[in-house]
Amino acid sequence: MAVNSKRTALIAGNWKMNLDHLQSIAFVQKLAWTLKDANHDFDAVEVSVFPPFTDLRSVQTLIAADKLPLVFGGQDVSRHDSGAYTGEISGAFLKALDASYVIIGHSERRQYHGETDEIVQAKTAAAIKHGVVPVVCVGETAEDLEQHGPSAVPVAQLTTALEGLSGAVDIVVAYEPVWAIGSGQAATPEQAEQVCAALRATIAEKLGQDVADKTRVLYGGSVKSGNIAAFMREPNVDGALVGGASLDVAEFAAIARYQKHVGV
Repeated sequence: MAVNSKRTALIAGNWKMNLDHLQSIAFVQKLAWTLKDANHDFDAVEVSVFPPFTDLRSVQTLIAADKLPLVFGGQDVSRHDSGAYTGEISGAFLKALDASYVIIGHSERRQYHGETDEIVQAKTAAAIKHGVVPVVCVGETAEDLEQHGPSAVPVAQLTTALEGLSGAVDIVVAYEPVWAIGSGQAATPEQAEQVCAALRATIAEKLGQDVADKTRVLYGGSVKSGNIAAFMREPNVDGALVGGASLDVAEFAAIARYQKHVGV
């Protein structure tokens, strides 16, 4: 396996606006059983789900009660701690639910909700403040790629997101080429590696080499069980942020088990 020994691989399933709280219970139970039956090594490959906010309490209760080796996170977080912000979710609320992670700056949030790099920076700082690990999403559109070339836009986005951070912060970075998401056309492993390496160099520049060495950089963009192993062979790809395929238990479990079903 190419993943650095300092970094545990992370397979993260972003459910987006799918599955209600009852469906989430059935899904998480089946996912845990499927992985257990396959003798999945959760110490080698961490598996996290990112349900809608209305599902989080149900997922948390199930995982805690049944001592399931899965973790979970939120799909967004507020810049604010509390107050008159209708519809917003504080990092303090996620922490109180034992959420391990929160996705920040997903391309859909940037596109549909107008989230700027500065908003992503504020949300990243808020997550860290409350002890929730931010999964900071960066990526470029087809137009960005043509105009600026590979890695320029993701690096600029990450540079802003890391502003004001210092010390041994725990973050995850997810590279999601917008041109690949939902298209069925993933980036090549070589393309993903080139950008992920540039992102790691950016972390080293902003936060130091030790943090860069420990930070997991994920690839997200039409990830499937059939292509995940090729990405995981790359030295700077430490896992995947999975979209549509994370809603299929068998497929998502197969992605998590990339070491077993395809030689790496």
